[in-house]
Amino acid sequence: MAKWGQGDPRWIVEERADATNVNNWHWTERDATSWSKRKLKEVLEGLVVEGEAGRCEIGDLKHVEGEASCNSRKGKLIFFYEWNLRLSWKGTVKESGEKHKGSVEIPNLSEENEVDDTEINVSKKKGEGDVLKDLMRTEGTTKVREALRDYLKALKTEFTLGMILPTKAPVGQELATERKPSGSMVQDSVTPQSLDMVGVKIPTVRIHMREVFNSPADELYSIFTKKELVQKFSKCPAVIEAEKGGKLQMFEGCVSGEYTELVPSQRIVLKWRCRSWPDEHYATVALNFQDLAAQSELELECKGVPISHEESTRQCWKKQYFEEIHILLQQSKDNME
Repeated sequence: MAKWGQGDPRWIVEERADATNVNNWHWTERDATSWSKRKLKEVLEGLVVEGEAGRCEIGDLKHVEGEASCNSRKGKLIFFYEWNLRLSWKGTVKESGEKHKGSVEIPNLSEENEVDDTEINVSKKKGEGDVLKDLMRTEGTTKVREALRDYLKALKTEFTLGMILPTKAPVGQELATERKPSGSMVQDSVTPQSLDMVGVKIPTVRIHMREVFNSPADELYSIFTKKELVQKFSKCPAVIEAEKGGKLQMFEGCVSGEYTELVPSQRIVLKWRCRSWPDEHYATVALNFQDLAAQSELELECKGVPISHEESTRQCWKKQYFEEIHILLQQSKDNME
């Protein structure tokens, strides 16, 4: 028997405002089935495969059977997924202009196999056009595997937002990080001075990011304040009451908050939280918009993020907000052309 005060530290009950899953020790589970079905359709449907033989495009996800879940135990995330998928494809032979169609079957996508080892079967309806079938078996299979990797990456980042609960940080924990900007990302930094205690008394950090968009500031402002535009880039129903004191809810309730300040085309301030954060704990999010000729710059400051949620919160803004808004703007531009 251990002496008093010398037991396994994982069993020591730290002071947590929500009294939930101390030190992330206990098993928690989140069903990812519905989310996965939507994500699989998103990454697979519309894939284009081109080669010397012709051009093919993957159509509808005709059959999707299976389930997925994410579990947290002892501070680690464990994933279970098993899918049986069937997609349609159609293509045109380059030389003759003949059109053909077929299907792609993925009988067992699961955590037991690597994506490169996952079986992918390509078939074609009767008739000529085997050159397209060969194209789908080679280049098409490669594109499908890339899409499956995108699904698994999203499952392990986007879907798991907030699953690991905050724990007490060691005294003097180093928060300074240096990251080189890439693409249109100008800055993404956390500094040692950004350690704060906001709302529920847990260690928190500030996240500071800048992103340049190919749109004027007033259009970008609208994307954050108009319900129909928010639902387009988030791909989920949303509650958007863009007025002082108005409510906000996105990503199936994973993110919620309240508008506290709105200056049209210039600034939005929010109380913002993830569903799995301690009860009543909110970050303060400030979005500042600045016109740059035909573009605009968005400056984000997110103050009061629990330390253990720093990376998942950054990825949420980068992947679920910024990247999806870039896609929405490009689609709008393509439709106008």
